[in-house]
Amino acid sequence: MSSRLGIIDLGTNTFHLLIAEPNGAHFKTVFHESRPARIGLGGINKRIITPEAQDRALAVLSYFREKLDSFEVMPEKTFAFGTSAVRNAENRQAFCSEIFEKTNIEVTIIDGNREAEYIYHGVRHGADIGEGPSLIMDIGGGSVEFIIGNRSQIFWKQSFEIGGQRLMEKFMRNDPLSQADRRSLYNHFDENLIPLANAVHQYAPEKLVGSSGTFDTLVDIDFHHRTGDWPPASETDFNIPLEEFYRAYALILSGNHDERMAIPGMIELRVDMIVVAVCLIDYVLKTHGIGQIQVSKYALKEGVLAELMAR
Repeated sequence: MSSRLGIIDLGTNTFHLLIAEPNGAHFKTVFHESRPARIGLGGINKRIITPEAQDRALAVLSYFREKLDSFEVMPEKTFAFGTSAVRNAENRQAFCSEIFEKTNIEVTIIDGNREAEYIYHGVRHGADIGEGPSLIMDIGGGSVEFIIGNRSQIFWKQSFEIGGQRLMEKFMRNDPLSQADRRSLYNHFDENLIPLANAVHQYAPEKLVGSSGTFDTLVDIDFHHRTGDWPPASETDFNIPLEEFYRAYALILSGNHDERMAIPGMIELRVDMIVVAVCLIDYVLKTHGIGQIQVSKYALKEGVLAELMAR
């Protein structure tokens, strides 16, 4: 009987499938793929998953079902998690029922607190974040998780419903983003991130540790700029020099959709959401005087995996 585990992260923008083979305290990745489902599109700020979004979700999950079957992952060893777009949708029960009916994938909806814990476990599995307090940040399409912790414990954590899809639909009225909309966006951060400011004041994190989407793309852009190539697939712990972040930030904010697509390392999936996301990173760095960025390639799904293997 196969001991393989299948973990699905139903993100607001992207669905991820990880199939892994536990091996002692470590795991071997058997299969890993991310596909755009964009279940937040057009409905996230109305608290609904639209029929079109439901169709896209089913298409991706039907494909994941085929992969789970071909890699012989047992249904009881398959774990699927719904995050921000799902947990806030008024039609979430109908959405999850239809998924189960058509793909035999059972979706567990997790709250922001649980999501932050999983992210922390994933991040510290992928990167050595050290003994000093770090500010971990995971920018999703629906929510953003902030965790202050070190390699051995969490000091504080909170999930904020200010993900990229929400911000894009509220603030990105022009492309490139106008100065006025950028000001509104930063004011929105000021208003919504007061608990973060209090926590940073209390724990004084020394660096920012990013995970997921935007941070992965920033690593790719940095590698393309320096080496003309993609980062090595086996590496999960990266540093982005501050000046490199601001080089990419300037390029991302000055161009429109097509100009951003021309940045080496950019991918279609991130090309629009990355605008509001780098604004949030800039806001956090400047507001809290943080001068170092580390990136972990591991996030929620690897955190789930670490927890399952520790059982």
